[in-house]
Amino acid sequence: MPQREISIAFQTDKRAADYIALAKLVNDYAFDAVTVYCDAPYHPSFGPLLLMAPHIERARIGPAGIPPSRMHPLDIAAGAALLADVARAGTYLGLVRGGWLADHGISERKPPLLAMRESIRIIRKLLAGEVAGMDGRIFQIAEHVRAPYPLPDQRIPLQIGTWGVKLAALAGELADEVKIGGSANPALISWMAEQISRGEARANRVRGTVKIVIGAVSVVDDDRDAARFAARKAVALYMPIVSKLDPTTEIEPTLMQRVAGLVAAGDSEGAARLVPDEILDRFAFAGDAADIIKQCERLFDAGAKRIELGTPHGVAESALGIRLIGGQVLPGLRSWLRP
Repeated sequence: MPQREISIAFQTDKRAADYIALAKLVNDYAFDAVTVYCDAPYHPSFGPLLLMAPHIERARIGPAGIPPSRMHPLDIAAGAALLADVARAGTYLGLVRGGWLADHGISERKPPLLAMRESIRIIRKLLAGEVAGMDGRIFQIAEHVRAPYPLPDQRIPLQIGTWGVKLAALAGELADEVKIGGSANPALISWMAEQISRGEARANRVRGTVKIVIGAVSVVDDDRDAARFAARKAVALYMPIVSKLDPTTEIEPTLMQRVAGLVAAGDSEGAARLVPDEILDRFAFAGDAADIIKQCERLFDAGAKRIELGTPHGVAESALGIRLIGGQVLPGLRSWLRP
């Protein structure tokens, strides 16, 4: 395995032909993983991944991440098994509590940590060919239930996406990776490692067993000012929410209120102009290839094992940004990514 990894991630808002075209494009470059999101009300992850899988030869693929409140663990396991059957370089499975579920009429299964623990148990038992019977507080499955489909040849690594203290500790017990989504902040990595370590200790796992993945909005262009302004517009939309989750970042409340007010009024450009450089660099990857290389180096140096560069990738089109990442950023990080 490489010392560190770079992956690329896509929102699931595309036509079938677009998923296939993007898969063929990323396959031209040495990405370690290709991810799609599973945000409501966009396409659920497995459909886009199944379209992309035949065209990706060297990167593992997977969803980041699926809320068990949106998809039952029985269906998550079945989708993961089918994806593993066609993924040419392997797959992984990402789970999250999920955001904005109530906005879409989805009730979160509660208590959420127990729901996640029971979901993981069901998924792992099914994928291992064991009976998945459970008389749990959240899920009740008959004792005879087992997977009726072909099983993966190899164990599928599990990722949990979270910013939370308790869920990070649970990941320390049960997961292979923790994904911090919506951040490019090096200071957050050591904080997250500390939360994960509590679960690792409970499960008698060596500290550092669970790898930390960090990723956010990425905009790369030879015109760095255009790239950074485009990223500012994206960050302004979610900064008032995500910044509250980052215990290492303090933002002036009046600035937050002004940004949120302009966003609510539909003035995305005005909101973008209020986002300072320091805040932008904590919540997005933005600039030319040299800027992205420097950001990634800081994150790797802080302890990240994988960096995930997320949608939209380019100012005007995703493809241009992907070509810059694959053709310039990846070679620029060769010393970090070598086997």
